Amino acid sequence: MKAVPFPNPFRPGAGHPPPYLAGREDEKAEFTKLLTQSPVMTNMVLTGLRGVGKTVLLETFKPIAVQAGWLWAGTDLSESASVSEDNIAIRILADLSPLVAGVVAQEIEREKLGFGAQPEKIQVLLDFDLLKRIYDTTPGLSADKLKAVLELVWSCLSATSCKGIVLAYDEAQNLGDQAERNQYPLSLLLDVFQSIQKKGLPFLLVFTGLPTLFPKLVEARTFAERMFHVVTLGRLNEKECRQAITIPVEQKNCPVTITEPAIEAITKSSGGYPYFVQFLCREIYDSYLQQKASGVLDPVVTVNQVVRKLDTDFFAGRWNRVTDRQRELLSVVAMLPNCDDEFAVSEIVAKSKVSGLKPFSNSHVNQMLATLSDSGLAYKNRYGKYAFAVPLLGEFIRRQQAALN
Repeated sequence: MKAVPFPNPFRPGAGHPPPYLAGREDEKAEFTKLLTQSPVMTNMVLTGLRGVGKTVLLETFKPIAVQAGWLWAGTDLSESASVSEDNIAIRILADLSPLVAGVVAQEIEREKLGFGAQPEKIQVLLDFDLLKRIYDTTPGLSADKLKAVLELVWSCLSATSCKGIVLAYDEAQNLGDQAERNQYPLSLLLDVFQSIQKKGLPFLLVFTGLPTLFPKLVEARTFAERMFHVVTLGRLNEKECRQAITIPVEQKNCPVTITEPAIEAITKSSGGYPYFVQFLCREIYDSYLQQKASGVLDPVVTVNQVVRKLDTDFFAGRWNRVTDRQRELLSVVAMLPNCDDEFAVSEIVAKSKVSGLKPFSNSHVNQMLATLSDSGLAYKNRYGKYAFAVPLLGEFIRRQQAALN
């Protein structure tokens, strides 16, 4: 019998669960605690840079919620959900309906034709058609209509063993109000769920998104500060990195062993970001086996070789979309010792004067950082400082500059 090849266990794709989820126990405990609320007073925002594993962690919350007796509805929030208040409401109805489509909302009797025939009972189910009909026929604003639907849903579920409903939305930073069109879908969402939670209805919101998400929520409704608990995902520590690297290759029949020097190099080069750990490990794994298959007796795979591929696959596309002058600005930021944390406009201006590049003024830096924020390379936090929106971008820029010199 031909042996089945041992598949590469590492998965650096967007949102793909790793073979072993290292760390994040504290975050799971935080979510589990929220499920014990009665009534629900605190919701969750799960935030962090791209590559920290927000989507993967969100998926691990689902079985926790289901085991605790909660229903779970969730999806990615596309920008189309922000087009109008009706759009976000219909999004919620569409997500709820598969969960409750088998629940009886009402039983009605219908007379049968024929002498002595007993009336038959017709069950009205909470399917999408009914939810949409309730929404359309309820008088008032979109918020009133959505509240009516959610109150109906819970009135039908309250007699069951269901503890509540989690509405989990990924990429929630895409949601926003459209003041120029007089449409406020984000404000509607916050208003509706604050209202129904005050009435004791156990609906729990879980949003994941980039660090721009929570400031956007607070800008829409100031009470969002008291409505959400923010959990910021950071890097894995050294122990967690080691677990993410070694545990997947400790399985029986795995043909690859990752050496101690390689573990240390991967930990350092990944910066502790789960996506980069998965990417580096996957490339090292494949490269080793390909060399073996081609007859190399003692394959050699260095992390530096794989980092160059990471630059091409992950960073280069973003770098190639910026202008030459924007690259100069980003290069100045990469010279700052705190570039991987947060930096102020004044620091960039001061560093530009000794960088050997054409200096930047305060107004020019502010303008360019705003443009870079729109393109997803930087973001402004609430303290008047900026940060890179892409992890380890500073190191990539420094490698690019070194290659030119």
